[in-house]
Amino acid sequence: MGKAARTRSPTPVKRRSRRSTLPRREQKSLAISNAELEHDGAAVGRSLAATAHEILEDLVVTLQLPPGSLWSEEALSERIGIGRTPVREAVKRLEADYLIRILPRHGIMVAEIDHHEQLLSVDLRRELELFISSRAARRALQEERGKLLAIADVIERVSMQGDALAYLRNVLEANRCLAAAARNPFATRSIASLHALSRRFYFRYHTELNNLAKVGQLHSARARAVASGDEQTSRKRAMELVNYVEDYTKRIFLLALG
Repeated sequence: MGKAARTRSPTPVKRRSRRSTLPRREQKSLAISNAELEHDGAAVGRSLAATAHEILEDLVVTLQLPPGSLWSEEALSERIGIGRTPVREAVKRLEADYLIRILPRHGIMVAEIDHHEQLLSVDLRRELELFISSRAARRALQEERGKLLAIADVIERVSMQGDALAYLRNVLEANRCLAAAARNPFATRSIASLHALSRRFYFRYHTELNNLAKVGQLHSARARAVASGDEQTSRKRAMELVNYVEDYTKRIFLLALG
């Protein structure tokens, strides 16, 4: 009998590891580029959320989103032309600032104007305004002082013209400049929500108060005092401003009581 043919086992195929054909230096550059893209993407997300917050806050302050009105994330997103994720982040900030209430299973409600809470906010605002004004007078850069003087002129002009919207937006810019010049992020964060509440309250009642020229003069005087670098005068002008704000807030509070 012939010998049985030997079956030869198949030779195992060696698999090549899928290593990049790029040189190591280029691989490292690619990794850095990907990290930069991720960082830039996160920065863009934060920027969109900040933009959404600024737009929505302005709509609330100027009563274009009326107190008590109900909204969805989708509706707000369509209203301002920004995606739902940045809008969601902005809404959370506005809730922390007492301008928005999130109602589970119902949506997002613009907070009503509470006169008693408004008085409480002025009480805290007084201390923060004095602190920020004195620190800004001490620490402001020359460029910031020049900006404050320019804004003071605009506030005075538009308030004399009776333009409440332009007045409020320039007051916002002045407040941001003062807070930045004070070089204290904790004070900046604390007073920002109080300013937003105050601007909305004033926009709602400025017709009844009929004092736009007066509040414009007080804001301008405080800005000029800070620009001059005189801490004592800055605190004095800030106190005069907040005292006046408290007076007209009390007037509206008493009127609301009937």
